[in-house]
Amino acid sequence: MKPLPSISVIVAGAACSLLFNIPSASFAQETASPAAQAWIDVATFSGMGMPMGGMGGSGGMGGGLGAMFGGKGGGDGNVFGNTRTMGAGRWVDVTVRARANPGLDEARQAVPEVFLSPALELRTPKNAPAAARDDEEVKHEPPEKPKGRMLLYWGCGAEIRPGQPRVLDMATASAGDYGKFFVARSATQRGAHSAAGRPVWPSPADARMVPANASLVGEHAFSGKGIPDGFRFRVPPAQDLMPALALQQAEKGGVTALSWNAIATARAYFVSAMGSNAREDMVMWTSSELPDTGFGLMDYQTNAAVDRWLKEKVLLAPATTACSVPKGIFGENGGMLRLIAYGDELNLVHPPRPKDPKAKWDPVWAVKLRVKSVASGMLGMADMAQERGDAGRGRDKTQDEAADPLKMPQPVELLKGIFGR
Repeated sequence: MKPLPSISVIVAGAACSLLFNIPSASFAQETASPAAQAWIDVATFSGMGMPMGGMGGSGGMGGGLGAMFGGKGGGDGNVFGNTRTMGAGRWVDVTVRARANPGLDEARQAVPEVFLSPALELRTPKNAPAAARDDEEVKHEPPEKPKGRMLLYWGCGAEIRPGQPRVLDMATASAGDYGKFFVARSATQRGAHSAAGRPVWPSPADARMVPANASLVGEHAFSGKGIPDGFRFRVPPAQDLMPALALQQAEKGGVTALSWNAIATARAYFVSAMGSNAREDMVMWTSSELPDTGFGLMDYQTNAAVDRWLKEKVLLAPATTACSVPKGIFGENGGMLRLIAYGDELNLVHPPRPKDPKAKWDPVWAVKLRVKSVASGMLGMADMAQERGDAGRGRDKTQDEAADPLKMPQPVELLKGIFGR
């Protein structure tokens, strides 16, 4: 199989083709940045259909996927950044800053006992990059120009929709062609991040795993040199760790029927698949009713954006638990499949914005907490959990080993072939 362009090249191309400027509200009153700001990212990953680890994370195939996409993955324990990988597990990343202490190197976060006890120990990583002047700033690197063709399909159903696929010949495409093809909606803002003067958790001083029965619901508090007293807030149930998504597949007549468990706190869902066809074209499919490559949607999104894209039918409604991949899109090699459930983003600020637009507003502290649950797998592969269940019902040793995800390198090798890495 001919290697396709790396995922980093494609994503960079999409990012450079379209600029997504997150609108900032215009206020009449005089405002200042909060004296202290915290970012908390919460993620649940069920990578490649693997079960959740007993202590919140596991290695194996999920960790391998995370490593392929620039993260350390669950196999390396609880390290900062696991909310951005696909290592199977439950992960929480935290960052805090203090305006009065730009060189803040350590802090503490008091958390409910049902999460972890005692408090979390945050540390600024060694050789951390300088903090951005604008915490919402996003920089895009110029992409390499890949070769080959890309095909885009969209919409759930048994049959390919009229007018599809959208085709891009990357060897001859103009900048305008890229812009028309790479429709990639995104409203992802800055969340937990590593920067000088901004301690993070997990840290070398505190790398405890998130327990399987952990909950973030309850009172939290930040403290440290320069962090104002009274930085206390409550996390409601809507922003707790989300359950794992159990993504199931069933193929009939070339149509792949996908189904998953409902998550009570999900605002919406989105599914995407990427692979190749018999001609070795790079092929993308998403569950959106409008053309979208999905590159920007497999991440945290703001509540307002999720609500807007639900109305446009770009995202699947929270009551949806099934979607079919039309027949005739992917070749025998299949492709990578991902499903995301968007949680309810929490934005807190103290004191609240004054109702009088002429009054000065000087927030003492602010918190942004983002939640998601993501499942990943290989399109066309039988559910691994089902295979493991079948192992105890009269299958021989060779079949049992074939169903053991720790002894099945084929999916990861296939991903390397698909993405040329």
